[in-house]
Amino acid sequence: MKKADSVEEYIENNNHFKDALEILRELILSTNLEETIKWSAPTYTLSGKNILGIGAFKNHFCLWFFNGVFLKDEHNLLEKAQEKTKALRQMRFKKLEDINKPLVIAYIKEAIENQKNGKELKPVRATKKDVTIPDLIAEEIKNNKKFKDAFKALTPSCQREYCNHIIDAKRESTKLSRLEKIKPMILKGAGLHDKYKNC
Repeated sequence: MKKADSVEEYIENNNHFKDALEILRELILSTNLEETIKWSAPTYTLSGKNILGIGAFKNHFCLWFFNGVFLKDEHNLLEKAQEKTKALRQMRFKKLEDINKPLVIAYIKEAIENQKNGKELKPVRATKKDVTIPDLIAEEIKNNKKFKDAFKALTPSCQREYCNHIIDAKRESTKLSRLEKIKPMILKGAGLHDKYKNC
């Protein structure tokens, strides 16, 4: 699909739904939302926050509600675009006659109110996997302040490598011998695999 630099161009590029898209646009512009183009599609914002967008595809067109998860949706008009979608909801239409103007306006106004009231799902920043601390290391942390301080000073990836090194041992005797081997390394602030890489 050709990229659009304006809403008019987007509508022209999706000529098969031209009249319907123009009606949706008109309904949205009857509110106080600002019109812009983001991701090559018409997007409508309030104080710089994304509220909704218009989308057109081969067999349907839709309104995207960026925080649609907070809409009451008493008429069951919204659906997730994908199973893993968290906040985004889509109101789909197949033809012009599917647009119920009063209902569409009601959903748009609710979305605007929700944003004004601070209802938004903030994206969760990707974090490194949590470190699972085995009992042997936990005991050492509890009973040895120097060890505790040294372990906490390590990067999460180094901590995880040391913990997994103990967890991966099948026998208790192996776990103990591994602990004895890694203790001086941890106290020096070295990573388990520092020979091969910088932690």
